[in-house]
Amino acid sequence: MSADITLKKGLSIPLNGEATRKIIAPKTFNNFIIYPDDFHGVVPKMLLKEGEKVSLGQPVFFSKVSPEIQFVSPVSGVLLKIVRGAKRRILEIQIESDGKDNAIKHKMTKLDKLSDVDVKAHLLASGCWPFIKQRPYDVVANPNNAPKGIFISGFNTAPLAADVAFVLDSQQEDFQNGIHALAKLAPKVHLSVSADDTSFLSDVKGVKIHRIKGIHPAGNVGVQIHHIDPINAGETAWVVNPEDVARIGRFFASGTFDPSRKVAVVGPVVGKPQYFQTRIGAAVEPLLKEASISANGQVRIVNGDVLTGVATHADGSIGFYNNTLSVLREGNRYRMFGWLPFVGSKIFSMSRTSLSWLLPNRKYALDTNMNGEERALVVTGEMERVLPMDIFPMQLLKECMAQNIEKMEGLGIYEVAPEDFALVDYASTSKIEAQAIIRDALDLMIKEVG
Repeated sequence: MSADITLKKGLSIPLNGEATRKIIAPKTFNNFIIYPDDFHGVVPKMLLKEGEKVSLGQPVFFSKVSPEIQFVSPVSGVLLKIVRGAKRRILEIQIESDGKDNAIKHKMTKLDKLSDVDVKAHLLASGCWPFIKQRPYDVVANPNNAPKGIFISGFNTAPLAADVAFVLDSQQEDFQNGIHALAKLAPKVHLSVSADDTSFLSDVKGVKIHRIKGIHPAGNVGVQIHHIDPINAGETAWVVNPEDVARIGRFFASGTFDPSRKVAVVGPVVGKPQYFQTRIGAAVEPLLKEASISANGQVRIVNGDVLTGVATHADGSIGFYNNTLSVLREGNRYRMFGWLPFVGSKIFSMSRTSLSWLLPNRKYALDTNMNGEERALVVTGEMERVLPMDIFPMQLLKECMAQNIEKMEGLGIYEVAPEDFALVDYASTSKIEAQAIIRDALDLMIKEVG
């Protein structure tokens, strides 16, 4: 039986460049990159050296804090280079593919006969465990903790984000197998779907289905947890992306790690926004060429959606968790008298300082211009309008900046992740980096509270 939740706060940003529902397999480069920074808080310890051969699914490094958590190669070939930064911090692990995809094969037993200990051991050994993240703290889940539930968001409301139902098309059986595996690790598995969902997700077995109605960030799993079963001090919840649920299901069916990933290349400057069949760590450049990027190179390439993604470059690669590659025009041009209200007909605003409110169905070619610099925090109600959670965002941000742990706990730091404050970044006239403030505060909580 489903539970219906209606969220009235939030904001839909009407961007041009949505991907057409067509999947292309582009020509790819042989070089693949793993970014340790994709796994926040993980200090990598290498298992291989430069020049060593590697198989698909073979562990490349492990977590220094939790050695049982291993990170595997998305291809077979040679470990080409380990790029280090300051204090020998590992920034990139470059692997050259041999095109053979010789994979590590794990001995598997029927899923029905596996215990929770067996399932956890297989996920850790296969490299699938990093797909499971935990709240609070928004980090790779600690396998030694027992979650009160596993939460999966079956839809994504971020601007131009990849359509979950389309990405999972033809993966129904894998998704259901993934659910059966995850159900052995927690007392409940929660699956949230859009209120108007008509896909197979509404008929998945072994989960508690929640129908959510609302605009962005209704698709954020943190917002859903807040309204379904809020996290209190001392509690842990695990979250898994829906495409990764299907990946886990395929692993238990085949015994091999599957690095495939459907990626939507989107954005106002993308000539052919569409989906590409690629894999984790694949080069970005072939996708950009196939998608016909315009704007004469003056663009910003984002691994992820435009609100929460990380800036990359044409020589970069697909991030571990990303199925969206967003491309925007660089905001290095300014409007004359842009400070005046109603100047320009191509401006989108959540307030009535532009004419966009008269054109509710219009889409815009927005760029990266911040339209101002950082200012003092002023009580305007902007943050509260876009955050559908029962917390005080401005007060929480202030206490995070002051590093007041006791008040942070009281104001709900355990319930939030940086992505939940992405719209606060966009909407607040103070121009503060709310996501960075929340991330720093969560890191402080890990250090001081654990």
